[in-house]
Amino acid sequence: MKRILIVEDEPSIAMVLDDDLRREGYQTEVVSDGDTAVTKALAGDYDLILLDVMLPGKDGFEVCREVRGGGIETPIILLTARTQEAEKVLGLESGADDYVTKPYSARELRARVKAHLRRGSSPVPQIYAFGDAELDFVRCELRRSGRHVDLSALEYKLLCAFVRNSGRVLTRAQLLDKVWGTGTNVTDRVVDNQVTNLRKKIEPRFLVSLRGIGYRFDGEGVTEP
Repeated sequence: MKRILIVEDEPSIAMVLDDDLRREGYQTEVVSDGDTAVTKALAGDYDLILLDVMLPGKDGFEVCREVRGGGIETPIILLTARTQEAEKVLGLESGADDYVTKPYSARELRARVKAHLRRGSSPVPQIYAFGDAELDFVRCELRRSGRHVDLSALEYKLLCAFVRNSGRVLTRAQLLDKVWGTGTNVTDRVVDNQVTNLRKKIEPRFLVSLRGIGYRFDGEGVTEP
């Protein structure tokens, strides 16, 4: 049974989340402040963390930073009422894997939870198939309907980064670090251009754009809510 830590200081919201996830078959625990969340998360006993941003004590961003700083790689989904792009980016760059903006539907949240739990428990295989495409990590090549697709070195590295982080939102800064390397003097526009080029070589539906934030690769072709 997958264990989920719910960090939410509003009792009514916490109760709804707890009831809904228990009905889905998950084992849950609820805490209501950032300090307790850090202590619980650092124990490493959870498969996923649902984390509200506005908390007493440490806020969600601080919790993310401390949990990641402690070496914990448990998927974290932020629950935020903040709609500003800069704050969503801050959450992702603090270590969160995804975010859901309040008010959200229970169906959307369940889908995000399932996607991250699946990603966390399933290592990327030597050949990753999506749609009519196959990414072969052994041969370092992409095939569509069995035919080789010509990729530049950057396009291949970019696709690998997306596949290895399937379902996770990646900011442009994170893509720069993963594909071009830290300290590289490359603009966000270059990242966007490379993503555009990559989209032409796979089914575009798999690469979801999040305006002002970054991109998400949905290996199963789930559309943006």
